[in-house]
Amino acid sequence: MATNGVVGALAQLWRFPVKSMLGEQLDAAQITDRGLFGDRAYGLIDATTGKVVSAKSVKAFPGLFACRASFVEPPRLGEVLPSVRITLPDGNAVTSDSPKVNAVLSAFFRRDVILARAAPDDFTIDQHHPDLTEHDPARQNDTVSEAKLGAALFAQIGIRSPVPAGSFLDVFPVSVLTSSTLDRLNTLHPESRFDVRRFRMNLIVRSQEAGFVENEWVGRTLAIGNDVLLRVTMPDPRCVMTTLAQEDLPRDVDILRTLTRHNNIQVTTLGTFPCAGVYAVVESSGTVQQGDRIVLR
Repeated sequence: MATNGVVGALAQLWRFPVKSMLGEQLDAAQITDRGLFGDRAYGLIDATTGKVVSAKSVKAFPGLFACRASFVEPPRLGEVLPSVRITLPDGNAVTSDSPKVNAVLSAFFRRDVILARAAPDDFTIDQHHPDLTEHDPARQNDTVSEAKLGAALFAQIGIRSPVPAGSFLDVFPVSVLTSSTLDRLNTLHPESRFDVRRFRMNLIVRSQEAGFVENEWVGRTLAIGNDVLLRVTMPDPRCVMTTLAQEDLPRDVDILRTLTRHNNIQVTTLGTFPCAGVYAVVESSGTVQQGDRIVLR
């Protein structure tokens, strides 16, 4: 069991203004009870199916990781969120307040999509299961299944949701990953690049202890800087998204295969899953910034 005390410092902060698109690295951010302010503020809806568009839908929407989203100006608490600029791989960009935004994005994806500020009540995605037998004992290899996320997921299982209705967050408000986990994975399989970008986490902790250290943080509280308290709720199960190409990172199924072999762990009562990092809920809000000390309680 991890002992109380300093476990590291905040090395990186990431916000993803549009679900499943590349995001923006920050020097500082506001943490509210809904997570990092502005994170997953927008999402795409498939106009034909009504489902939320996700990079987990690899075959239907292969170009999501080629798009980058950033706020045109820093969002401020108590004010209307500013518009988001979506930059396409050819360098052209469109903003969320443009009357042409849906047409531009639909043309790029070759499917009718709608950029939305709220997820539908029945938040459902299509999830691709990679061809990786040891990762998927249910034998769903190289298939697609429906999955509910956000408040719809918790309604389905009869548990109070930690994220509000309409949120595009998958499960919990905040995600955390340590440099120790990345170092361990790179040591276990140096042929792959276990780059922080593959995991799309909000907070990256620079830690000194070796191994998958955050596994032992579940049920504990992280104090960050002067005000923020995060209650760690569960390990973060990983999926096909970690294996996808983005920017200079190649497609690499060994990312998920290595996690399956070396950190396949119990996640609440749901079963065992390949995990990297943890989810958390916000017990006390405030501002965090790079370099903040992180204390485990």
